[in-house]
Amino acid sequence: MPVWLLALPFFAGACLPLQAGINGQLARQLSSTFAAATVSFAVGLLALCLLTASQRELPSLSALKDLSWWHWSGGLLGMCFIAVAAYAGPRIGATLFMAIVIAGQLVMSLTLDHFGWAGFREAPVTLGKAAGVLLIGGGVWLISRN
Repeated sequence: MPVWLLALPFFAGACLPLQAGINGQLARQLSSTFAAATVSFAVGLLALCLLTASQRELPSLSALKDLSWWHWSGGLLGMCFIAVAAYAGPRIGATLFMAIVIAGQLVMSLTLDHFGWAGFREAPVTLGKAAGVLLIGGGVWLISRN
């Protein structure tokens, strides 16, 4: 497996606490968590539109019409994360916030893999995977005690 392919998710993960902090400051400046999330999404939407147009990958209207209701839910899940990060991140700190985010990601990932939901290949929960998630839970507990 190429190293750059492993570096991409590391980079994306490193962006999350920075994004939470920036959006928290934006929420404070605008006096609104949802206004901050709106600004964040507007900037992201503009950047994605420019990238999509530059790649000439605009979807057809018929392709958009053929989407199921759940295809549209990814944006709602992103909105949920941005709003929660802007609100909770500055209040509980970057380390605890991200530890809890990682714990939530791993619990959902185990579920998705186990059942093969959302297009992931089916991979049953093993003792090692469950133990890893429990260790992350222990890490969350240790971080929250300080």
